[in-house]
Amino acid sequence: MNPTERIPQIDEALEWRYATKSFDAERQIDPATWDFLERSLVLTPSSYGLQPWKFFIVGDPAIRAKFRENGWGQSQFTDASHVIVFAIVTDLPQSHVDKYAERIAEVRGVPVESLSPLMKMIESDVIKGPRRAIVNEWAARQAYIALGQFMGLAAVLGIDTCPIEGFDPAAFDEILGLKARGLASVVCCAAGYRSPSDKYADYAKVRFAPEDVIEHI
Repeated sequence: MNPTERIPQIDEALEWRYATKSFDAERQIDPATWDFLERSLVLTPSSYGLQPWKFFIVGDPAIRAKFRENGWGQSQFTDASHVIVFAIVTDLPQSHVDKYAERIAEVRGVPVESLSPLMKMIESDVIKGPRRAIVNEWAARQAYIALGQFMGLAAVLGIDTCPIEGFDPAAFDEILGLKARGLASVVCCAAGYRSPSDKYADYAKVRFAPEDVIEHI
């Protein structure tokens, strides 16, 4: 198929998606579709390919109830088919860079020593360089790349999503035991199917005109 032939279908999906406020608690995403969406998280691009994150797919009803208590009472936490917590690796350690080097060597079948120039460049930036002062902010921006990719692909598959920043990160970290693992939650996403009663599904999508947000130079 010519790529341009897919544009109308994708455009329709992007117009169709919205931040779902009410999910149908009786409908679950089928395993094959969810497996693909999980894989999309794994395949998310990141700066240097460092992947400074971990994605928690939370299905335990008791934990999700605690999420709701610490997430402004939002029903998405308990009613959506799936809930993801996007967490970052805090204060990115040298061990993470070393693990990445080992993974490259394993996947590409090259000596880990041959990766020394790349590793030194990474270390001079995020480990010892100016970016170190904002390394957690940098990692959070990487996590949002994963969130955006996930939501876009979910829409193409007819899966509703809702990105959620309205929660107490410290409480979520405690619930999941993240601090002791060198992790911290930054954003969540609920995924599933919209409830027929969600009035927001019928609202017209509001965006600034293209000329207000896109400038060709």
